[in-house]
Amino acid sequence: MNTREYKTTELLKRFLPYYKPYVKTVALDLFCASLTTVCELVLPLIMRYITNEGIRDLAALSVRTVLVLGGIYFVLRIVDGIAAYYMADVGHVMGAEIETSMRTDAYSHLQKLSNTYYSNNKVGQIMGRITNDLFDVTEFAHHCPEEFFIAAVKAVVGFVILSRINIWLTLMIFCIVPVMVFTCMALNRKMKLAFSRQRYQIGELNARIEDSLLGQKVVKAFTNEEMENRKFAADNRKFYDIKKESYKYMAAFQTSTRLFDGIMYLSVVIGGGIFMVKGLIKPGDLVAYMLYVTTLIATIRRIIEFAEQFQRGMTGIERFLQIMDADIDIFDEENARPLEEVSGNIEFENVSFEYPDDHNEVFSNLNLSIRAGEKVAIVGPSGGGKTTLCNLIPRFYDIDSGCIRLDGRDIRDYTLKSLRQKIGIVQQDVYLFSGTVYENIVYGNLDAAREDVIKAAKLAGADDFIMELKDGYDTYIGERGVKLSGGQKQRISIARVFLKNPPILILDEATSALDNESEFEVAKSLKELSEGRTTLTIAHRLSSIRNSDRILVLTQEGITEEGTHEELMEKKGIYYEFYTMADQWQ
Repeated sequence: MNTREYKTTELLKRFLPYYKPYVKTVALDLFCASLTTVCELVLPLIMRYITNEGIRDLAALSVRTVLVLGGIYFVLRIVDGIAAYYMADVGHVMGAEIETSMRTDAYSHLQKLSNTYYSNNKVGQIMGRITNDLFDVTEFAHHCPEEFFIAAVKAVVGFVILSRINIWLTLMIFCIVPVMVFTCMALNRKMKLAFSRQRYQIGELNARIEDSLLGQKVVKAFTNEEMENRKFAADNRKFYDIKKESYKYMAAFQTSTRLFDGIMYLSVVIGGGIFMVKGLIKPGDLVAYMLYVTTLIATIRRIIEFAEQFQRGMTGIERFLQIMDADIDIFDEENARPLEEVSGNIEFENVSFEYPDDHNEVFSNLNLSIRAGEKVAIVGPSGGGKTTLCNLIPRFYDIDSGCIRLDGRDIRDYTLKSLRQKIGIVQQDVYLFSGTVYENIVYGNLDAAREDVIKAAKLAGADDFIMELKDGYDTYIGERGVKLSGGQKQRISIARVFLKNPPILILDEATSALDNESEFEVAKSLKELSEGRTTLTIAHRLSSIRNSDRILVLTQEGITEEGTHEELMEKKGIYYEFYTMADQWQ
């Protein structure tokens, strides 16, 4: 996982483009913010006028004047209410739309990342980044421009009005503000670090919960519930400790603001009182001054309290960018073209490959040629690179050197989508999506008719057991197909490939989870499907590959033996040992 730290200026610069579709909304939101600010700033002027006129000549202050001023203020409060409603409704909706756009971008980018990324990062952490971490973006996107705009207007207008009342008292008050801001910024930095650690730990907690719940059958089988509870309690306690630390900084933050509030009020009381005694300020002006200072303090406090939300938003944006800046290792070359007609000739020429994360070399100068329509089986010890070799053909990984050609052209000359559309894969670890049987089979070809789905299921030997299910093809199979047996899940995954009907097949232990009867039925279907198609089969059950056109023995030294079953048995080499050993266990 990318853990790069970003400066606040960079985070804002990268976030600003998301406002582009909502420029008019933001402009109207800020206009409404200015209306609410005006309404708030008018009240001290009204109170100043009434107080000064009352002291100067109470008889001259008529009921009509008071009612007119009251009417003006009432109208302003109506305007304030309408503006506040718009800000709370439309402004928040805009924030939610920005959050949704960011989540869409993050998910889309995740689809482009290679297997290496997912091998090195926990799914719980990734999920946390595109769900929880973006929740605060809604509030941030809405309030950030609004709060800073209101603060700026109040600070500038307030300074002008207060300066006209008494410049020296104003300067005294505004000298306190920079000290207040500096102190709060220092505490904010510590809050940001605490929030970042908090976000990371909740991702770890999510990963722990996901791992334990998905493996709950294993947990129960080994009666390790207490151990899982201890591990969860440790992670949960760590999250609590981090959250406790963040609250400590938040408490210090809030205490500092209250302290500075008191200093500013004290300055007005003492300074204003002395100026009034000296005749340098009128009683009405002092009342207005106190109201403006109250407004100013409330604004500063609101900005400072918003700083917590600001830091949460910044943390969410930062963790979002850590996904968006993850390198896309596998991508279309500049001049890549769609792969259309496929014969199925595959050639490995001096191919070398090592996994990019641990630099574990798998192949070195591997050479292999597979003819169109040839049925090739790959056997060998675990860790020899059988699955890796097959994963290189659809470019789940890119090779370090050499070339893999399909029909005479480098596979990197084709677009990824068109290349993978021509390759059907039944993986060793069957993955079914939460949904119905039909939805999982039609995943192989989303445009297929229902009759084609049923035909594919019959070819895979799955139709009989599907029809025995409660709702047939519309039966809900649970998360990852938990309501089905291993053999049933395998046959549905095979049906998915039948429906795709690709010119190249990769069968990675395709029948490993089937019983003997099911394996026999599926083997007949696979034989029919593989006719005229290039087929690569990885198998540990060597009896299932006896009729392959060619068998490759792949070890850590590369391809050490190749030939038909009969030829390899005559050599009495590695394949012979594997086969006779397997025969003894049957």
